[in-house]
Amino acid sequence: MTIEEKEKEIIDDFAIYEDWMEKYEYIIELGKDLSIISDEYKTEEHIIKGCQSQVWLHAEKEDNKIYYTADADAIIAKGIISLLIQVLSGQTADEILDAKLNFIKEIGLQEHLSPTRSNGLVAMIKQMKMYALALKNK
Repeated sequence: MTIEEKEKEIIDDFAIYEDWMEKYEYIIELGKDLSIISDEYKTEEHIIKGCQSQVWLHAEKEDNKIYYTADADAIIAKGIISLLIQVLSGQTADEILDAKLNFIKEIGLQEHLSPTRSNGLVAMIKQMKMYALALKNK
């Protein structure tokens, strides 16, 4: 599935919910389904700088595709990183680097986050793209 197809799925999923309380609940549920990072990667080196809470992210390249695992100590952050992983994991480095991630604006996520959480979202995206860049030629 392409990044755009995954984004469309998320936009459709969010359209079901009428208000942001329901959407936050959905984001929290997504966090519960996150494939958790191995404890060996829950280190300072894997913490995403710029997040209000602690978010650990790990990336691996397999068959020319990048796969992410993560965890967070806050339920909203866990849900947000889960959304990003849902879209970007299993794509090539170039696809990840070129991703516009329009779904974030489409579902209104960034405008419904506190400024510190919004900064965390930007930091998560930046770190995922940095991993893709680092793994691109490995």
